[in-house]
Amino acid sequence: MTQNPLFTPVSATGEFGLIELLTDELGPPLDEDILRTIGDDAAVYKIGEGRVHVVTTDVLIESIHFDRTFMPMEYLGVKSMAVNVSDIVAMNARPRFATIALGIPHSVSVEMIQDVYKGIKKSCDAYGMTLIGGDTVAAQKMTLSVTVIGEAEESRVVYRHGAVAGDALCVTGDVGASYAGLRLLLEQNKQLQKSGNGFKPVFDDYKYVIQRHLTPTPRLSAIEALKKANVRPHAMIDISDGLASEVQHICRQSHCGATLTAENLPIHEETKKVAGLFSQDADTYALYGGEDYELLIALPESELKKLPKGVLTQIGVVTEESSIMIETPEGAVIPLQGKGYQHFGGPSDADS
Repeated sequence: MTQNPLFTPVSATGEFGLIELLTDELGPPLDEDILRTIGDDAAVYKIGEGRVHVVTTDVLIESIHFDRTFMPMEYLGVKSMAVNVSDIVAMNARPRFATIALGIPHSVSVEMIQDVYKGIKKSCDAYGMTLIGGDTVAAQKMTLSVTVIGEAEESRVVYRHGAVAGDALCVTGDVGASYAGLRLLLEQNKQLQKSGNGFKPVFDDYKYVIQRHLTPTPRLSAIEALKKANVRPHAMIDISDGLASEVQHICRQSHCGATLTAENLPIHEETKKVAGLFSQDADTYALYGGEDYELLIALPESELKKLPKGVLTQIGVVTEESSIMIETPEGAVIPLQGKGYQHFGGPSDADS
């Protein structure tokens, strides 16, 4: 058997470049009921009577997405649901059903799996969602692959590509907290490995950021507030790979640019405290940390005024130019450098 002499490492294309190549391989969808495939937070297809299903899948793999040494199994169940529900919410839809495929290594017990499902059940109850099936297999590392199906009126679905010049760029909640929690957990775990059982982790002063990392909360309440105020954003995306990365996704798909204001970034005091602890910049956590599962939203400023105070924080504006800039606290306007988290490494020049 002749081996193919061509071998391109995935790191040469990066996650998004690979997705783009595979999308080209698949070609356009053949079913006219499909409204959106790859290129957004979720796929969208018609189900009749002006309604659509919104579908997303995410995988969590041990040692890449979570560490069992500091991730309680019940929290893992919560997080596996949350990361998918966040994608559904980012399409302005509500989660309805879920399936889960679970890869189980020999080191995981029945009791641990039961704890995972306690977290899954807790999330399903919180978001009005039902787990309807899945699969279990043996695996070398613990793996959770979750698919969530959401539902919405077709006219209210929001994509990444609708932002227009003049729109306000806003976020829900605060950004950078999840990375602050992860940074602290990794450091505490490092100290534990170094010092042994005599080491006592210090978490009391950092409960908020640790919780934000271990059990993120999808912003279902935000889209409920949008609906109540009869506001439909022009574009929306969930903040999973870092705010800077998500701004670039919206701008690239909407063929526009943006200017952010660093002083307007909503950063929790605990996040600032953790950044200071490691002599790092809290703005860096906010822009590049990832896994906040907040929403980045582009909408007319006039619509922003219809929402109750605290639902959204404006962090910038959409511009006609394709460049993405940020105004520093000193008043300088400079290009927004760098990107968020990228699987496989490599360039990040396409959309997921």
